[in-house]
Amino acid sequence: MNRTNLLDREVGRAMSTLSAAAKQGLGDPALAELVVIRASQLNHCAFCLDMHLTIAREHGVSRRQLDLLSAWEEAGDVYDERERAALALTEAVTLLTGGFVPDAVYERAARHFDAPRLAHLVALITAINSWNRVMVARRIPPGGYTP
Repeated sequence: MNRTNLLDREVGRAMSTLSAAAKQGLGDPALAELVVIRASQLNHCAFCLDMHLTIAREHGVSRRQLDLLSAWEEAGDVYDERERAALALTEAVTLLTGGFVPDAVYERAARHFDAPRLAHLVALITAINSWNRVMVARRIPPGGYTP
């Protein structure tokens, strides 16, 4: 089976449009990259990790934040409360271990993001999860992203 044909141009454009709109509406490029990197870690998507780590550095995300992202809950003051709320929501939406996003996690995020930004955050998490699944299904290796 040729795995490179699992995404056509029209679908790719639609997914790219959703990703771009979600990032723009969130209004914080560095936070957006932390979110997509964390989801990509959870989904084991090497292509997306490689790409978004590069973009995160371009947006000024610190090496310390990138290095400790997989252990963000234990990282002390490396992440502020807003970042922690976004990362908790990212994990809850990505994993859906209980079949739903816990109310406490959603409410925590809602304290840090107004309704439009929260909607964009959820859309961003949804979009990167879709990208991760497509890229993992296609077994696209890292290294193909060029800014």
